[in-house]
Amino acid sequence: MNAPRDLSVLHVAQPPDSGVTNVAATLLADQVARGWRVSVAAPQASELSQHARRLDVRHLPWEATRGPGPTLAAEIHRLTQVVEEVDPDLVHLHSAKAGLAGRLAIRRRRATVFQPHAWSFEAVVGAVRHATLGWERIGARWADAIVCVSHDERLRGQAAGVRGRYAEIPNGIDLDAFRPATHEDRAQARDVLGLEDGPTAMLLGRLFPQKGQDTMLRAWPSVRARVAGAQLVLVGVGLERRLLEPMATEGVRFAGSARDVAPWIAAADVVTLPSRWEAGLTLAAMEAMAMAGKATGTYNAPMG
Repeated sequence: MNAPRDLSVLHVAQPPDSGVTNVAATLLADQVARGWRVSVAAPQASELSQHARRLDVRHLPWEATRGPGPTLAAEIHRLTQVVEEVDPDLVHLHSAKAGLAGRLAIRRRRATVFQPHAWSFEAVVGAVRHATLGWERIGARWADAIVCVSHDERLRGQAAGVRGRYAEIPNGIDLDAFRPATHEDRAQARDVLGLEDGPTAMLLGRLFPQKGQDTMLRAWPSVRARVAGAQLVLVGVGLERRLLEPMATEGVRFAGSARDVAPWIAAADVVTLPSRWEAGLTLAAMEAMAMAGKATGTYNAPMG
């Protein structure tokens, strides 16, 4: 059965800058093109709110911290107000924090989709992991559907006792935006980005323990010893930067946030993804593979 053309959807997300933003922004664009009435609840300064404005999508500020804490009650209250104001047919909750606050605010009083974008309990250990896993098992009851980006993510949730109605929707990218790069593209990108013309490794992703930037930084001196003049560029932002910067050695650059990662990929000789875990095939990996040409390449090491 096709969804009605005037369907009203509210997307809720907390991450200020991550692959979650890119996935949600793609959904916004698609749903707007379908003629749906789309709204977004996200932090005022988030990239998702900027995407919403560019698409002329209604944005309702929802300030929230990344993890649970003393602000949770206020976040749930504000989200309850947002839902009442928008009165959507469907609420789509992206990632752990929106999934927590949203399901507690709605409690299945209206159609709810939860998309974990990697399970929250995989990021913690000990008592915190036990509590987080317990919540996900309970919270699953308040979601009409749990959307996973891979079969593996679904199996990990089910193996952990998270019971619910699952749907698998793999990540995808725009192949018109990510075309194979040439040697000329690489030279131009390096010039524009201010990179030296030498062996270049690119690491794209939020600065977070999951992404494994620390493992790459530890390995980098041995890379430099074997590849003279090699440079490592970390593209992304996050609180982990204050811990990662002291680990940086010669040839390492922190580039910060990038709205368009295509030039950074074009500038690279290799795109590296040392993630400790992922929900599925990451956007960064797909984008790098799509742009792999005579000037660029990718190598995916097994992830433990």
